[in-house]
Amino acid sequence: MKEYLTRRNPVLESLRAGRRPFHKLWLQKGADKKALRPILAEARARGVWLETADKNRLTQLAQDSKHQGVVLETGPYPYSDVDEMLALAERRGERPFLLLLDLLHGPQNIGSLLRTAEIVGVHGVIMQDRRAPEMSTAVVQYSAGAAEHLLIAQVTNLVSAMKRLQAENVWLVGLDLAEGAQLLPEVDLDMPIGIVVGHEGQGMRRLVRQT
Repeated sequence: MKEYLTRRNPVLESLRAGRRPFHKLWLQKGADKKALRPILAEARARGVWLETADKNRLTQLAQDSKHQGVVLETGPYPYSDVDEMLALAERRGERPFLLLLDLLHGPQNIGSLLRTAEIVGVHGVIMQDRRAPEMSTAVVQYSAGAAEHLLIAQVTNLVSAMKRLQAENVWLVGLDLAEGAQLLPEVDLDMPIGIVVGHEGQGMRRLVRQT
């Protein structure tokens, strides 16, 4: 299955990460080559085929009129798993630091969280596949390409994944506005930890909260 990433930052970060198969890089005729120089350098280094087309053709391919003159034709997003995340933390000699998303839906919200997760050094992001969005091109764009550098797992049952982390001595902290909840600065984060973020409207589900 082909996907089409657009806009300069997501395209550049996807090429830098090098985790997907790359089929073709589409450039708009007359595009500012100076602005696209980092993208072109990465594409050439990876042997990606280049092709030019007019603006309307790029819009048609990507279903995005704000493509900024560049469209990257790729394979699907490369999902990871919990084992790989824990192994990454071990290789780095760090305590596991994970982000768990409980049925978030908005691509912009998810993208913002992924951008922050990449900046602060999260080892992986876990989301439940039921009723949760795929790692769409919109999510990648809203993450400014950060999603391309992160290990992201879709699991059948988030509660089961949480119990697995607890068995690995990972502490779980849920973000909640409930009365009596601790303020985040009061929480000791200097430990193996997973931060759970609930749905935009309903917050964390009951079983997730209880776990």
